Amino acid sequence: MTLRIHRPSKRRMLSLTVQASEQTSPHFMTVTLGGDDVHHLQQIGFDQAGRLFFADPAADDDVFLPSSERWILQLTLQGGNRRPRVRTYTIRRFKPEVSAFDIEISLREIDPSERTAAPGTRWARAATPGTKVAFLDEGHSYAPPGTAAWQLLAGDESALPAILAILERSAADLPAEVFLEVPVSEDIRTEVTMPPGSTMHWLPRTDPDAKPGTLALHAVQQAQLPDGRFYAWAAGESSMATGIRRHLVSKRGVLKSDISFRGYFSHGRTSL
Repeated sequence: MTLRIHRPSKRRMLSLTVQASEQTSPHFMTVTLGGDDVHHLQQIGFDQAGRLFFADPAADDDVFLPSSERWILQLTLQGGNRRPRVRTYTIRRFKPEVSAFDIEISLREIDPSERTAAPGTRWARAATPGTKVAFLDEGHSYAPPGTAAWQLLAGDESALPAILAILERSAADLPAEVFLEVPVSEDIRTEVTMPPGSTMHWLPRTDPDAKPGTLALHAVQQAQLPDGRFYAWAAGESSMATGIRRHLVSKRGVLKSDISFRGYFSHGRTSL
């Protein structure tokens, strides 16, 4: 099945600045981005995400931030030291009244023993009001059919912003069965807005060396799910997302057209 990404009819590279930042829990930080360009951002999906271009805090040279949706060409023309880091993040919360939106970043260590943080984590921890970034809307994948009686949402910490945004904006008559894996129990949110009849399964990892997504995959495989046709949305570590899709199709008889899945990252592999 080809991943269905729904992109906005019009989009442009947004030039923004950090407005505020706050550590939400031990492994999450909320960063507010804003500026006049937010008026060009269309709200088209619940799990709407975009590419964030930012300078690594350790960079010594002035980093070039792209100004066009043809960003690959622009970055190719720049020397290696001037190229920004690029990561994709979900828009956690739109704030059009103040020309801003929130992204929530999962803080991740590449090598916990050496306290080496991933680029997005380094940037989020160092970001202060006025820090310049660029953002390009990449659309959304969440699209439940009208025939669904309920929805299954599953993911690891990288999918937490999208899952919480989906739950907050889902129709009242589309209850959710949610399996959400987080690094530690302190990352569990005590207040979550969900459609009536929804069930939230928080899955904190007890083993810091465990592969992200393993708990979520096993929980879905072993779950007693409600009756009726449902829509499934799974995202996070690549093998978890594909594993959930494979299980639902082969073991549960779910139609491929009723499943959306996204691999946000591959454990043990470095992103660009």
